Order: sequence, then structure tokens, then C-alpha cells
Amino acid sequence: MTTTPAEDSGAHPRFAAALDELGLGDFRPRIRRFPDATRTAAEAAAAIGCELSQICKSLVFAADGEPVLVLMDGASRVDVERVREELGAEKVTRAKPDVVREATGYAIGGVPPFGHRTRTRVLADRSLLDHETVWAAAGTPHTVFPMDPKSLIAHAGGTLVDVREQSE
Repeated sequence: MTTTPAEDSGAHPRFAAALDELGLGDFRPRIRRFPDATRTAAEAAAAIGCELSQICKSLVFAADGEPVLVLMDGASRVDVERVREELGAEKVTRAKPDVVREATGYAIGGVPPFGHRTRTRVLADRSLLDHETVWAAAGTPHTVFPMDPKSLIAHAGGTLVDVREQSE
């Protein structure tokens, strides 16, 4: 039986195709698949053996009804008010699961930073730059891949911002 590159890597086929389109096919061997889901940043960090802040969460919000992707380090929370201010939006809320799937083509817990069904605005929190390597979902709750944060943000078409909650 012949396997496709997507099957070899365990990545979602749409994400594997996006890697190829971006000239990143050499990243496919770096994708790690886990038998247990890595839906949360804590689960992913434990499975990989990295710091929680090295996980890149891909979170979808609705800004005045339009989906926007926020890339955030796994140890931080998004400050929705800061996102609203950054976008100049009236209202920003967490997107519902059906909106996430419709906009990205992926289920919550497996949304990668790029390779989405539709083009959405991307905000990337500056905290991701605190690491040489970050880990992000590869389109499924069981797969992750490593990449340097500057490249990840560039491939996602992200705008660098400060949108994480500040500790008091």
C-alpha cells in the first residue's frame, strides 16, 4: 500500500498541502503524532516535553462577526479587550466551534496557524518571540510541529501585537 505524505506525517491533509504550497514540505518529518489528544496547551507541552509557553495556541475569535485568528503562547490568555482595540472592532467574542471549523477547516484543538480553508486576519502575540522554537497544531488534536516563531508568524501572515492578559 502506498501512503501519501499526509498519512506519513499524521498531519491533516489540508495542512500537509499547505506546507507544500509554502515550500515547507521538509517540515513534514518534524510533525509529531501522539496516541492521546493534545487538544490543550498543557496536554501538548506534557506530550512534547517542552515549556507550556512554547506551545503556540491558534485561537479563533469573532470581531464584529468576522473570524480573526490569534496566535498566543500556551502559558498566556488572550485579553479580548486588547484584541478589540487592535482591530478597531465594536465587539470581540470567542468564536463558536462551528464558526472555527467553517473558517479554518479544522476542529478546535487541532487548528494550525496557517493552511486554513478561508483567509482570515491573524494577530500574533509578541510573547511567541521569547522562544527559539514553538510547537503548533498540525491540523488534528493528535499532531504538532515545531517552527521558529518568526517563520511561523510570517507564514501565517500574522501582525505582531501585544494582546495577552497582563498579570496584576
